[in-house]
Amino acid sequence: MTGWMGLPSIGSEHGAALDHTLGLVHVLMFVLFVGWSAFFLFMLVRFRKGAHPKADYVGVKGHTSTMLEIGVAIAEAVLLVGFSIPLWADRVREFPDPAQSTVVRVTGEQFAWNVHYPGPDGVFGRTTIEKVDPVGNPLGLDRSDPAAKDDVTTVGQLHIPVGKPVIVYLSSKDVIHSFALQEMRVKQDAIPGHETPLWFKPTVTTDDMRRQKAAAEDWTYEIACAQLCGIGHAKMRGFVHVDTAEQFKTWFDEQEKLNAGDEGGFWQ
Repeated sequence: MTGWMGLPSIGSEHGAALDHTLGLVHVLMFVLFVGWSAFFLFMLVRFRKGAHPKADYVGVKGHTSTMLEIGVAIAEAVLLVGFSIPLWADRVREFPDPAQSTVVRVTGEQFAWNVHYPGPDGVFGRTTIEKVDPVGNPLGLDRSDPAAKDDVTTVGQLHIPVGKPVIVYLSSKDVIHSFALQEMRVKQDAIPGHETPLWFKPTVTTDDMRRQKAAAEDWTYEIACAQLCGIGHAKMRGFVHVDTAEQFKTWFDEQEKLNAGDEGGFWQ
């Protein structure tokens, strides 16, 4: 199941407003395409050589084209000022309260997405380059830091509860990547040395989306890299699991136990 114009089904609160604006842009482009194509054909016939064997260096006089260009500029200004800028401002002006949100760090690298949850204390543990292990500890999380004791980390697996804002702090370890969640209508570049915040509110669980799409049981939301980042770019996939509150708590509790067992060995 797909939305209008073949877009993926909407899985976030702001997705409908974004699709509406995108639809208006396509309508304007379609009108311009039809209008300019018709004008081009008219000119071919109206000023063909047979009808005007002798060149006229004065040309056609009138203000019709000028008025049409002004009309197009006004339509574009309305789309920009009336729709696009307010939609963008709503995403960046006021972030939801972190205490009422799921807060997570996502760090891209060639060619994986590393996910870091702060744990029940709400504080991200310290990360250091000395602790980085490409296999065991790609984020360099220092488990000796008290704030890191309850942190949860995964590779390529982002679990979030439905109906609750998600704040993502996005960065990269190496080159520029681009964090894209198609159904959530989210896309943001991950830039090395810079942490970029973004937020969205998922509204459809993975299970409900499977039913809407009549998809297989193993279907899930995907994280795609939308920026060419190297030879393994096409394989840089992650997966988003939109759970109910109960499912998310169960999963998170299990991950806490697994990560607690890593202390003193796997993460050191």
